[in-house]
Amino acid sequence: MKIHEYQGKELFRKYGVPTPRGILATTPDEAEKAAKELGTSVVVVKAQIHAGGRGKGGGVKLAKSPAEARQLAQQMIGMKLKTIQTGPEGQTVNKVYIEEGLAIGQELYLGVTLDRATSRITFMASREGGVEIEEVAEKHPEKILREAVDPVAGFQDFQGRKLAFGLGLTGPTVNKFVQFCSALYRVYTEADASLVEINPLVITKDGGVVALDAKVDFEENALYRHKDLLAYRDLAEEEPRETQAKEWDLAYIALDGNIGCMVNGAGLAMATMDTIKLVGGSPANFLDVGGGASKEKVTAAFKLILADPQVKAVLVNIFGGIMKCDIIAEGIIAAAKEVQLKIPLVVRLEGTNVQQGKDLLSNSGLAITPADNLRQAAEKAVAAVK
Repeated sequence: MKIHEYQGKELFRKYGVPTPRGILATTPDEAEKAAKELGTSVVVVKAQIHAGGRGKGGGVKLAKSPAEARQLAQQMIGMKLKTIQTGPEGQTVNKVYIEEGLAIGQELYLGVTLDRATSRITFMASREGGVEIEEVAEKHPEKILREAVDPVAGFQDFQGRKLAFGLGLTGPTVNKFVQFCSALYRVYTEADASLVEINPLVITKDGGVVALDAKVDFEENALYRHKDLLAYRDLAEEEPRETQAKEWDLAYIALDGNIGCMVNGAGLAMATMDTIKLVGGSPANFLDVGGGASKEKVTAAFKLILADPQVKAVLVNIFGGIMKCDIIAEGIIAAAKEVQLKIPLVVRLEGTNVQQGKDLLSNSGLAITPADNLRQAAEKAVAAVK
């Protein structure tokens, strides 16, 4: 689950991570009022979307007066902001964050995530703050410092000092940086985050360490432990079909192809998408109905696929283990009739109760194209689209 910058900073402050003062605004009038309330000679107007790279896309601008803050907010709210992370379609800006200006001495990068190669929470830091860290990692990997944390000992002060010295920090700023990292580690572990990233982390001219940005992603499988964090969810920033899928406990990710996929099991779903690509097609989604789906759940999954206007054919690939093929067949028939299916449907069933499932489909009166194996199913789906 992703959250906005202003929400990330609210969470930071609960753990003692220093951030600038800021006020959320959803209208130009609120932006002007916020700038007056902050009372600094310069404020920053920041578009709030679930994507990075906002500065390059025109989503972060300085205002030297409340009137200018109002004008910038008016330009941003409602605009389609396109960044390297939004893709060409962009994301609509519904709110802006008005933040006090700081006397910045240095911009750094600091991130915390799980390094799956070492199975350890790892700090990443770089002097190249305020720029796309992916570009730095690709072209100058030596500029990124890494510090893995022992899961038993937790984050240690010496690790913070090691990072601080690697970043060229000196004097009292070193201890402030160590305290900053220690607090950030608590944010990551106690909130069950999957990523905490600050770009830029600034060293102010008086030696302070402040999070000028806040990107926080949470591990969704741990959210049952954090009911309070669910209040941060902004459904307007999420793909509607993915939100609907969560209500039915379906694993769904929208893609940009035209062949809808319904599969049971994540591995088989990935293999199905790969096979579609292999034979010249393009999958419209990843959808795993799970191992114990009911008829109702299958119906919901089917309707979810068909809600995508780009879908020109549907491929169902089921291997019945825990999931029985006749249950899948009943769900397919119910959904196809309910939505009055008008596009080609290719079904490959194998496993438990496979013959019962095939009999149900063949006697349904629906125009269903059967397939005996995955490659054949993919080829038939691609041919149907073409």
